[in-house]
Amino acid sequence: MSNVHLAIGDITTAQVDAIVNAANAALLAGGGVCGAIHRAAGPALQQACNQVEGVDGVRCPTGEARITAAGNLPARYVIHAVGPRYGIDPEPEVLLASAYRSSYALALENGCRTVAVPAISCGIFGYPLEEAARIAVDTSLEPDFSGLEITFYLFDRKIHDAFRAALPA
Repeated sequence: MSNVHLAIGDITTAQVDAIVNAANAALLAGGGVCGAIHRAAGPALQQACNQVEGVDGVRCPTGEARITAAGNLPARYVIHAVGPRYGIDPEPEVLLASAYRSSYALALENGCRTVAVPAISCGIFGYPLEEAARIAVDTSLEPDFSGLEITFYLFDRKIHDAFRAALPA
């Protein structure tokens, strides 16, 4: 049985150890899933993000992840993963896979067993959905992460169908 599951729904309501946020490099509340997570978590999440050290306004480089407390969310942690901006950042497939790997490694290092994950980089960062789904699913199925129950919380049927098509039969 796979450790990867799909759901259509609101990631901010996920009853999991950690919620992965499709973040920006400054770890500031943005739009899309990032904005929804920040709104649901309340100001404590931005305060936690502000404590993450960075250089020149970059608290989390593209392809990496950082972990904070989750504020008012039902999860213990928020893992902020910065995916690539498609057509702007070089080697987007490498950076997208790295954002997922970094998230899962942080989850395991912090004792998490269940994570809720969005479709990173598929909103305003413009990543083509089918390719992003394949990278997300393939990375999530790597043996290093078999100890995690990973549930992709997807915004709508179109995104869900792309991820379902990327899952092995």
